[in-house]
Amino acid sequence: MVVVIGADVHKATHTLVAVDEVGKVLGQGVFAARREGHLQALGWARRSFNDAELVWAVEDCRHLTGLLERDLLAAGQQVVRVSPKLMGTARRAGREHGKSDPIDATAVARAAQAHPDLPIARHDEASRELKLLVDRREDLVGERTRMINRLRWHLHEIDPDLAPPVGSLDRAVVVARLREQLVVLDGLVAQIAVEVLDDIAIRSAQIRALERRITIAVQRTAPVLLELVGCGPLTAAKIVGETAGIDRFTSEAAYAMFTGTAPIPVWSGATAGRVRLNRAGNRQLNAALHRIAITQVRLGGPGREYYDKKRAAGKTSTETYRCLRRQLARTVYNTLNHGQATHQGALPAAA
Repeated sequence: MVVVIGADVHKATHTLVAVDEVGKVLGQGVFAARREGHLQALGWARRSFNDAELVWAVEDCRHLTGLLERDLLAAGQQVVRVSPKLMGTARRAGREHGKSDPIDATAVARAAQAHPDLPIARHDEASRELKLLVDRREDLVGERTRMINRLRWHLHEIDPDLAPPVGSLDRAVVVARLREQLVVLDGLVAQIAVEVLDDIAIRSAQIRALERRITIAVQRTAPVLLELVGCGPLTAAKIVGETAGIDRFTSEAAYAMFTGTAPIPVWSGATAGRVRLNRAGNRQLNAALHRIAITQVRLGGPGREYYDKKRAAGKTSTETYRCLRRQLARTVYNTLNHGQATHQGALPAAA
């Protein structure tokens, strides 16, 4: 007997609901979202279903579920991640109307039963390190962008001609030249502009240091990804961090579904063979694959021939990039799974 335990997670508590192989609710409980509460939940599950194989299904909210996953995996439990979209679909399909923590936890468990090829959770310190570094860099870039926008308003108030070229404030020489122009000016606005400019310089130095650290980590963790045309260190780090272990996926098709590159059929009757954009999956991975695609097409990489072939067949540019991302998902899967780039970054044969 297999018992699936669905978890609806929050900052303070986790609500758990256990269902049997046909989705019937066997029991439920609420536990503190702390290590002690996780151990109590594990004890409850073992006592209640000691003769069953336990599968823990958690909604894929990484910041809320990370500690729970690590504690369960350390105890030798099997954990799968359920996307919020799948959970929402299962909840709407249930007989019980409304929204509550037990309803959501039941929907998570039933969604895991309905999709047996979901990616499993696992400890992967290398990918976790890269994800933390990339997330930190993106936070700093966002902060720097807000500072730059505020600085431009100050410069416009002082003298519109002081505004540097767009996209140049990440360069130390531009920041230094602008600072020299501002420090000789009188007034509070100029003083604030100098302070904001100094903050921008600090953020830029932090971002550059993180980029060097990310590059070294990628070269150590997944150097084969760097052999793919159009895949730089930051994109490779994003792929490794969001994938969190390629062996979690049962096939490249499962990985394509996870990345949101698997096409969704929308044909009926005489209009056969049509597909539409898949808006599910990990959008960060999807964006990383899109960056590789546009780089290959722009620079004449291995994706350019595929792009031209699809365009000649009558597909629009949007449809062609959608197909190219699907091919790149296959390439990335095979590259990570086999430990080597496919023909130095070439695409596999088109399906």
